[in-house]
Amino acid sequence: MNFTRTNKYPMFIFLLVTYVFILTANVGILVLIWKERNLHQPMYLLFCNLSINDVMGNSLLVPRVLADILVPPSERLIHYYECLMQAFTTHMFSTNAHTVLMIMAFDRYVAICDPLRYSTIMTDRMVIKLTVSAWGVAFVLVGILLGLTMRLNRCRTMIMNPYCDNASLFKLSCENVFINNVYGLVFTVVLLSSSIGSIILTYSKITVACVMSKNKSLNSKALKTCGTHLCLYLIMLVSGMILIALHRFPQYTEYRKISAILFNVVPGSLNPIIYGLQSKEIQTCFRLPLFDIVPSCLNNRQKQS
Repeated sequence: MNFTRTNKYPMFIFLLVTYVFILTANVGILVLIWKERNLHQPMYLLFCNLSINDVMGNSLLVPRVLADILVPPSERLIHYYECLMQAFTTHMFSTNAHTVLMIMAFDRYVAICDPLRYSTIMTDRMVIKLTVSAWGVAFVLVGILLGLTMRLNRCRTMIMNPYCDNASLFKLSCENVFINNVYGLVFTVVLLSSSIGSIILTYSKITVACVMSKNKSLNSKALKTCGTHLCLYLIMLVSGMILIALHRFPQYTEYRKISAILFNVVPGSLNPIIYGLQSKEIQTCFRLPLFDIVPSCLNNRQKQS
């Protein structure tokens, strides 16, 4: 990316503050869910996967981008294997976001459409199975994607992207990359169609169940929870669609580079905020330590007086 003296430091400060917030918010929610037994429920345990994904994805991307902002373009160098690791992390981040939101949608479907069997279906064993499936599918898909790229010989050294991804890597080769393009297209179509299809199917059944049910309070809570989940999904989907669309317009290269960075930091920043504001249980657990501290401080002041 082309940075000038006027925009270099504001961009650096913006990314640094955003990265610190992503770490603080997501790690804070993870610690809270781990410590509070009231939050040891499938819905929150599955959400932990999203927080872990946000922390890992941004931790292996943003610090490198921050370092590159402060040096001139001629000094922005990266080793091929480090670039490969960054590409793997980048694609795992985006793929895992889809698979994790899919298993979270399944949890909401069971909770609303089959509430009497929820505790017997969503056991600890099922939560582990869903988690392993989400990460395992993403790992296999991304592993094949980058495995096809690693077999290519390289004849170029310039990466035209703010960070490494699969397309940047196979463009370094002068060999035939037809297989890479085909698999990349199939990979994207399968992932998006599975993700969007499962969300539409799940939420259609949830909507029908809520319409047919006469319990208004339960329906209100269900729609609120599902609305939060759907909001997270749409943020992730729109961010990715903007990035894909900008690839079709070479004249907007700089906008594409900026959107590529925002694709990582925006969902990671908004996920804990949206989920935390929606969940009364998380809000309550955040407030309890505060109310425990305030009386003790007041008591200490009274004793001193």
